[in-house]
Amino acid sequence: MKKVISCEKAIEMIPDGASLLIGGFMGVGSPHRLIDELVRQSRKRLTVIANDTGRPGFGVGRLIDAKLVSKLMATHIGLNPETQKQLINGDIEVELCPQGTLAERIRSGGFGLGGVLTPTGVGTVVEDHKQKLEVDGRIYLLEKPVTADFALLAAHRSDYLGNLEYSLTARNFNVVMATAGKTVIAEADHIVPSGVIPPDAVATPFVCINYIIGRGQNGQ
Repeated sequence: MKKVISCEKAIEMIPDGASLLIGGFMGVGSPHRLIDELVRQSRKRLTVIANDTGRPGFGVGRLIDAKLVSKLMATHIGLNPETQKQLINGDIEVELCPQGTLAERIRSGGFGLGGVLTPTGVGTVVEDHKQKLEVDGRIYLLEKPVTADFALLAAHRSDYLGNLEYSLTARNFNVVMATAGKTVIAEADHIVPSGVIPPDAVATPFVCINYIIGRGQNGQ
């Protein structure tokens, strides 16, 4: 399978109503070219799972500004007043999830586990409608696994097989999301020949990646 494709072709695969895992933390490590192309092609009624919604006009905030997101799962929306406005107006459904719990829910989805047991949220409104289990005398909430139709990632370098190397904290949610998307699309700052990225620097192995976005017009 040819993995390197254009950004336009990648987004053409995503239908209205799709669910998307989108890497990044306040826009750092987010796949900005893929997000821009989602906006340009105006994919609607998206379910987005991301750490946050960035800021207005930046990162996932671009999708919020364009009102392309109908459901959102995130750890916070505090720095994006547009997300808050759409939530209050009933234009978007938001599920807030503690950051560590979200990461573990995505990991459990990617690894085929049945969910995560966590004490976070016990005794608060977070436990409403969730199954509680007692283990060795302690109460835990069962947080169900999270997967999505597509995972959109950003990396510093990719080789032509799809081995990914990240830059510092831009790694964030990208690694765990690579395991939990049915189709995984990665954009990289640079695409290099196989063998250039040292094995120890590969944080996401090529078997997790379906498509790589190049910077050129034809994805090269």
